[in-house]
Amino acid sequence: MGKITGYMITWTTYGTWLQGDKRGYVKDGKILLKNDALLQSNLKRLKNPATRFGAEHCAIVRCAILNKAQEIRQQIYAISVCSSYVHIVAARTNESIEKVVSYYKNAARIALRGRGFVGRVWTKGFNKRFCFDREELKSKIKYVKDHRDTDG
Repeated sequence: MGKITGYMITWTTYGTWLQGDKRGYVKDGKILLKNDALLQSNLKRLKNPATRFGAEHCAIVRCAILNKAQEIRQQIYAISVCSSYVHIVAARTNESIEKVVSYYKNAARIALRGRGFVGRVWTKGFNKRFCFDREELKSKIKYVKDHRDTDG
């Protein structure tokens, strides 16, 4: 394996892609199949309604993330902000991925609150996919740039 050239990170809005979901889900880095009983259990435990963004919210989140990336000097190669999740392909940085995601989630949350958004915004955690060469990086960039919001 070569040196990490970048990574793709994905996180979801609160309550929209729970463990057990029919689309599958990621746990501990493994993709698992749907589990109706687990999904129903998780739905019952939600303390707030699920969060879905409209076009205006997506634009606010995108702008907040890009501004924060500029502030922390991280190059964003591709970003897709959808109604229930965010995909980013970014250059490797000396900051931990956990810290970077925290920066982006917080910047977006603060920007949304400043525009009157109420409620929980993000789920805990995120998914990461490392890119070890230019081809992997190009593939992730293409995926994110071609990505369209398909979950409504």
